[in-house]
Amino acid sequence: MATRLSLSSAYRAICGAAFLLAAGAAAAQTTSAQLAPVTISGRSPPSAGVAGFGDTPLSKAPLQASVYSTEQLQDAGVQRLADLTRLDPALSDAYNSEGYIDYLTVRGFVLDNRFNFRRDGLPINAETSIPLDNKSRIEVLKGTSGIQAGTSAPGGLVNYVVKRPLDAPLRSATVEWRQAGNVLGSVDLSQRFGMNDAFGLRLNAAAEHLDPRLRDARGNRSLLALAGDWRLGSETLIEAEVERSHRSQPSQPGFSLLGDRVPSPVDPRINLNNQPWSQPVVFDGTTASLRVQQRLGADWRFTAHAATQRLRNDDRLAFPFGCTDPNPAPDGTYYPDRYCPDGTLDLYDFRSDNERRRSDALDVAVHGRFSTGSIGHTLSTGVLRSTVRIRLHPYAYNFAGTGNVDGTLVTPPAPEPTTQATDRDERSTELYLRDAIALTDRLTAWVGLRHSRLDRQSVSTDGSAPTDYRQSFTTPWLAAGFALTPDQLVYASWGEGIQSEVVPNLPLYTNAGQPLAALKSRQVEVGLKGASDRLSWGIAAFDIAQPLFADSCVGGGGEQSCTRVRDGRQRHRGVEATAQVQSGAWTLDGGAQWLRARREGSQDPALNGLRPPNVPAFTLKLQAGYQVAGIDGLQLRGGAVYESARSVLPDNSASIPGYARIDAGLRYGKRVAGNAWTLRAGIDNLFDRRAWKESPYQFNHAYLYPLAGRAVRVSLQVDL
Repeated sequence: MATRLSLSSAYRAICGAAFLLAAGAAAAQTTSAQLAPVTISGRSPPSAGVAGFGDTPLSKAPLQASVYSTEQLQDAGVQRLADLTRLDPALSDAYNSEGYIDYLTVRGFVLDNRFNFRRDGLPINAETSIPLDNKSRIEVLKGTSGIQAGTSAPGGLVNYVVKRPLDAPLRSATVEWRQAGNVLGSVDLSQRFGMNDAFGLRLNAAAEHLDPRLRDARGNRSLLALAGDWRLGSETLIEAEVERSHRSQPSQPGFSLLGDRVPSPVDPRINLNNQPWSQPVVFDGTTASLRVQQRLGADWRFTAHAATQRLRNDDRLAFPFGCTDPNPAPDGTYYPDRYCPDGTLDLYDFRSDNERRRSDALDVAVHGRFSTGSIGHTLSTGVLRSTVRIRLHPYAYNFAGTGNVDGTLVTPPAPEPTTQATDRDERSTELYLRDAIALTDRLTAWVGLRHSRLDRQSVSTDGSAPTDYRQSFTTPWLAAGFALTPDQLVYASWGEGIQSEVVPNLPLYTNAGQPLAALKSRQVEVGLKGASDRLSWGIAAFDIAQPLFADSCVGGGGEQSCTRVRDGRQRHRGVEATAQVQSGAWTLDGGAQWLRARREGSQDPALNGLRPPNVPAFTLKLQAGYQVAGIDGLQLRGGAVYESARSVLPDNSASIPGYARIDAGLRYGKRVAGNAWTLRAGIDNLFDRRAWKESPYQFNHAYLYPLAGRAVRVSLQVDL
């Protein structure tokens, strides 16, 4: 069982680690270096590892990606991955609730938390709470991801980059308060030691008392992470790191339609998970990695990178789902995908304890440069081997009684674990090759190829319904770019991605337990981008098509009444434009996306031409900063978000209107006694706007999540 860090033990670990590292620095007689305040403007650092082309600057890569540094996240008040939706026009919410897993929609497609997430480039399972305290940046690749992933949902990839030891000493501590009563304390310490500073250590620790404005959602979280490296001369680098995290907090179920009516936005502080028997969701995680990099001459490098991730979850919720109308029509009325017109709902006691997920990965690769005549190549080739093991237990999903949208009705608990879960095993081997081919000084072609072999098994926790299948496929990616000027690139790209699934082994299906043909998504993208010292910008048009499967059923839903079959596709065509500008005292970072998402080719003609639920057609995001004249170090900050209307149901018979949100804040940096002090303050949702922010259609049920109310946050960071 993963060891949980209590708040008190985490605080002790923070203080102890700070003392030990400071003492070690003194013993080594290392001269303390004063760190100047760091201000990072714009959104795109020189390169993004998630893109797969090494140190190629994003401004010169034939794709769209965003990279967010620690400083950018802190300035914007980002606490979790879901908060990136306020910064990037291509990102939007997908069932994001307080106290639960983060989900992202990229270019209108919901990322798969099992397959679309990376940590330092290696696959991880994101069915957990991932802390940001020890992450140096978050990278988001937009578009089909077959170049980087064997199987994944279309839309993109997310990569968390871990903080590593720095060249200069670092002593940084932060305290933060958020309304209503969140209190966070964290430290970030880095030190090099030994002959020629051959060894480095970086420690991150955090402990937080969670008390958001959402009612009945108090909890706690903690993190302890240590990263180290060993520089064996100039040719060899060995890096190792380990992270332990814990989070315990009740989560937040969604609201829904009331009969055929979209209700007015509710008080965002109401939590329907407020029964006397409601328990917190608990996420415990341990992740560790080892990476060896070896130079093989001036132009070649060998890398071996291994990681393991072990998760333990207790998933619990007073779960509202559908409603049996207490005043039915003469023919009887049941609402399986929404709540009753009078605001009542069916409430279930859901408890799935001691869920275990283990992921292991090993990537071995060679990177280098060479020429064939006058043509230059930048090549990466390697093999990625990964395994996944999921072990669950029978869980409770039992009707507990009738609740309501005011959260005022009390039901008895029903905790008996009577429903069987599914254990899963997966082994994946991926061979990949990527080559950037410099045809001329201005014309470059990019080629990517990934061959994947899957071996998957599953079985119910009682030993029934086993499945076993193997599948192989190849995903290509091609692009060409032409440098109009040294700072401007026009490009076109084409790529594929794969999703793989098996029909549930249930008596309902005629093809139960059979693997389905791989879903092969495709994307075409053309774009234009540029970068200079004070301006970077980009515009891209894309077209993504994803095949779909659906159940074709006859009769009343008895045994072998349904067959899972191919059922058309979902097609998303759009234009995304972004820009980062620094002019005088002003810094602007923003973008917009127009998206036309539609169903096509469905066996149900009524669905063709309709918009998928929870996908806005237009989004606009803006962050601005103004350096106040006469007050050195003071920057006023503001943010604006606009998202257009979203469909609530697949048949588009109900929708929620668009909304706008304004945030305000400031950052003030000053040196006191040789130390750098940084004060950050902000007000999220400045005008306390009430709105439905998203309408996820999950588990064949329509949900509505309200925009969080106005909240104040204040933090103080000290760099010694």
